[in-house]
Order: sequence, then structure tokens, then C-alpha cells
Amino acid sequence: MKMKIYIIGIGLIGGSFAMEMRKLFPNSAIIGIDKSENNINKAYELGIIDKKSCLSEISDADIILVSVPVKSIINLLPNILDKVNKNSLVIDFGSTKNSICDVIKDHPNRENFLATHPIAGTEFSGPTAAHKGLFANKNIIICDKHRTNQSRLEIALKIFKSMKMKVSYMNPDSHDKHIAYVSHLSHLSSFMLGKTVMDEEKNEKNIFDMAGSGFESTVRLAKSSPEMWTDIFEDNKENIIKSLDDYIENLIQINNLIKDDRFNEIELQLKSTNYIKTILKGIN
Repeated sequence: MKMKIYIIGIGLIGGSFAMEMRKLFPNSAIIGIDKSENNINKAYELGIIDKKSCLSEISDADIILVSVPVKSIINLLPNILDKVNKNSLVIDFGSTKNSICDVIKDHPNRENFLATHPIAGTEFSGPTAAHKGLFANKNIIICDKHRTNQSRLEIALKIFKSMKMKVSYMNPDSHDKHIAYVSHLSHLSSFMLGKTVMDEEKNEKNIFDMAGSGFESTVRLAKSSPEMWTDIFEDNKENIIKSLDDYIENLIQINNLIKDDRFNEIELQLKSTNYIKTILKGIN
């Protein structure tokens, strides 16, 4: 099938999706749009996209992926839906869903849009980080599927299945609540752990000499895009504050147990928390 596939935001996620689409639809044109000249030029240079374009030219699109920071999705999406044709499928890959779904809930072309969140990515960003297979065996959450035209939904599901993704469905409110705990909190914790260590260890050599694999894996997420994560923290503010409050309560509790030399209780808590291994093994 020959199609025109537009990727808005040619970073790690958008670039990796473009690579998958080229494999699935080899005769199609992969067209890139990005506010960063460096990103768009690098994506073209690497062969991730076939040509560069702009929003004013998307009316002929068969598929449009919007893979930019959340606030940008909220700002761009109504304009994108204004321009699409009746057969276009517009997908977003934003990490929050409630505000995105809300901003276009009454748009006349709402049925052309599918709200999704692929649980995939790395701490790296930009088109040079894009690679094939990023989405394989990863979950993708679809929200408000009943608001999407059935034929458009079926196209999207075939794409996700071909990419070997595992599909699940949630409403936007539930998505944003639960993702605050299992994703947003872990990123925020990673950033703050990195900050805490750098505040205390003014001598960078000490960090390099003493940091083991545990520290490295825990702060890995702090390498992620500050722009993207600031947008997420702002958009999902209420849920993140709730998750932070719960996390801080646990930190205060363990701090008090250490102060009071109640190490038997600490060991019991650690053993109980070890069950997370079983949960994660079942997910993977």
C-alpha cells in the first residue's frame, strides 16, 4: 500500500516509528515535520524520512503521528485536525492523555484521532537515538477508542500488531492516574536522586569513582529530555503530587525506622517489597 505518512516530531519515538512504517509500507512516503532544524536535517540525512514538510501541507496525509512534548500536542492537535482529510488517521504518542483528549473532544474531525501512549523509550533523545525494534513486545495504551472511527481504529491496530505491540485500553483519567505512579514518579525520583548526589558531591571524580551499577541504573532516567518531562509534570500535576506525597510518606517512614534502630522492621519491609520482582517478571 502506497501512503503518505507524516511524522510530527522526529526524535527517538517518532524516528523509531518512521523506521517501522518504512518496513511495513515500503512504497510509502515518510514525511517529517519538526521545529528543530537540526533534528529534521539529521533525520533526512539518516534516511529516516524521505522529505521535510510543514503543517500547512498535511491535508493529503493518510497517517499522521504526533510525537512531540505534551503541551505541544495540546497546542497543535486542533490545528492538525482542522487540516486533515476525511480518511486521515491521526495518532498521538503523548505520555498523558486527559488534557489531549479534552482539547479535541468536540472537534468535528474527532473520529480521525486515536489517543495512544506506547510504553517504550530510552533515556536518549533525538533522531540519532531512533532504532528499529523499539516498540517490539512493548505495551501501548489506547484511550477513548469508541471516539475513533472504526476503520481508522482497525488500521492503527493492524500497525501496532505488525510492530508486535501489546494493546490495552483505558480511559484518560485512569491512564493519567496510574502512569503517574509507574512512570512519572520514577523519572522525577531519578532526576532528584541525581540532583541530591551532585549537590552533596561537589567533586565529580568522587561520583565517577564510587558510583556502581545500582546508582547508574537508578539515575539513568535523569538523562531524559528536560523539556519533555517538565511538560509531563505540569500536565499531570495533580496525579504526580499524589504519587509524590505517597512516596515521601514511605521515605519518611523508612527514615524514622533507621533513626530508631528498628532494622528488623526494615528487613520485613524490604522482603515484602521484593515481591515487585514477581510482578515485573509477569509483565515482561
